[in-house]
Amino acid sequence: MIAPADFHHPRFGYTTMQSTTAQGESRFLQELEVDLMCSQDSSGQYRSFYWRQAEQYNLTQEQVIGVPLNQTFHPIALDAYRDRIQRILENRTPERCIHDFCYGDHVFPFELVISPILQSDGQATQVWVMGHLLPEGSVQKVIDSLVPLSVDPNQKLLTQIARRIRRTLDLDTIWQQTVDSLGKALQVSRCIICSYKPDYIDVKVEAEYRQDSLEEMLGMTLELESELIMKQAMWSSEPVVVDQIAPSRFQEKSLLVVSTSYKDEPNGLISLQQCDRHRPWSDAEIELVRELAEQVGTAIAHGTLYKELELAREQAEEVSRLKSEFLASTSHELRTPLNGMIGFLKLILEGMADDPEEQREFIQEAHNSALHLLNIINDILDIAKIEAGKMELEFSPVELEYLFNKVYDFTAQQAHHKNLSFTLEIPAVYDGIVMYGNYQRLLQVMLNLVGNAIKFTDEGGITISAEVIRKKVHFQGQEFPGHVKVRVADTGIGVSLDKQDKLFQSFSQVHGGLNRPYGGTGLGLAISQKLVETMGGVVHFFSMGENLGSTVTFTVPLYQEPVMVSRTD
Repeated sequence: MIAPADFHHPRFGYTTMQSTTAQGESRFLQELEVDLMCSQDSSGQYRSFYWRQAEQYNLTQEQVIGVPLNQTFHPIALDAYRDRIQRILENRTPERCIHDFCYGDHVFPFELVISPILQSDGQATQVWVMGHLLPEGSVQKVIDSLVPLSVDPNQKLLTQIARRIRRTLDLDTIWQQTVDSLGKALQVSRCIICSYKPDYIDVKVEAEYRQDSLEEMLGMTLELESELIMKQAMWSSEPVVVDQIAPSRFQEKSLLVVSTSYKDEPNGLISLQQCDRHRPWSDAEIELVRELAEQVGTAIAHGTLYKELELAREQAEEVSRLKSEFLASTSHELRTPLNGMIGFLKLILEGMADDPEEQREFIQEAHNSALHLLNIINDILDIAKIEAGKMELEFSPVELEYLFNKVYDFTAQQAHHKNLSFTLEIPAVYDGIVMYGNYQRLLQVMLNLVGNAIKFTDEGGITISAEVIRKKVHFQGQEFPGHVKVRVADTGIGVSLDKQDKLFQSFSQVHGGLNRPYGGTGLGLAISQKLVETMGGVVHFFSMGENLGSTVTFTVPLYQEPVMVSRTD
């Protein structure tokens, strides 16, 4: 055995700094019939040490005194043990508890009484520990006996934990405080809390308390179909208790699982795991966990609502900011054609035209400015109708080739003016490709996409193509043989990956602000996306980055399956 010369003894539940002789303390230890006796500082490091079985395991004093606690004979639940020491020193109140100690590959369950060592000034910087080794079968009986004698009974513990989680609306804090408080209080190997959303088939581990030797579960997604105990607890109003479980990946030997809920709707799971031994859960422990789960369920619901409100507030502020930016840029866009109209008409009224030909040119420029202004106003009205849910479309068959030719007629001149190539690629068919949609709105979408491609391309060209995809689709209660995917590709400035999510937002532009290099209201793509979705299709944007070109695709239901021309024909 190890019994250092400066060993101290307890008196009336506390300990003084008086010492005894080695011979006297040896008799004293034998009379006490203790298995473990030591003094430790606030970090848990041993200052004196006696263990009845030390010699049997070749444990010497040099291997214990002054050695970091995790490198010698130490409690398995090291963090919980250190927290307990800190609490005892702060409160200057003894506590009775059970801790498993380990040395090498061996585990020793001890019933302990830990007392503060009071100095002459009434302060305490060390604790005195006395312990009895417990036979395996008696561990739970001793745990049960601690419940009525505990200095910190379950009701008080429940109140303390509930008070902590009610002080915050931050979900991460609620989750972490729950597992830390339960894990330390019940001295389990691991405690996790999982979030759950209605109609989901899995849960996510949001916070974890565990011993260092165990595999981390934080962030894992667990399927309820494969986690039968969790599934049972999720739909049960009572905790699910398993004293003995077959070994698994996470090493648990005993489980206590309970669901959290709010207004009878489950919103999470708490799982306590004992991995170092089979643990019969006491009625007091089960009741503590059940009552705490009720408190946590309410806290999670309030925290979730707060998070949703914060997100909604942030989104509202972002929309407000974008609308303000939109109004600033749109006022500029409106002034430009208005000033053009006013300027050219003023020249005519003041007789500044030298001849009828020049006067006609002034009128034509004023007309062009009026059309541009009309397009801007139409965009604003369209997005207003779409956001109000009042956009109504009539659907009919639309020939793809006719649509493409109209787009070419409207935009080819702009492309050629910038010395850009302009190519149409239509699949070879015998009877034409017919889509199902609204012709005017499809034309509007195409003109928006091609207009953007020309605007943002300074060299290279634009290619418009289409392909028929034979996969049955349902739209407006009808079945169609497939859909047509239209593709508009350019060799222009492209868009960086981190800005592509802005492209389909209303009132948003990649190049925002009054000094942006390209004009426009920033509504074109947003309107195009909404129109295509209203016609049963989807829009996608692709770009590998800046100066690498862009491709926009959209789909439209195929009205009838065409007869394709094979390559051998």
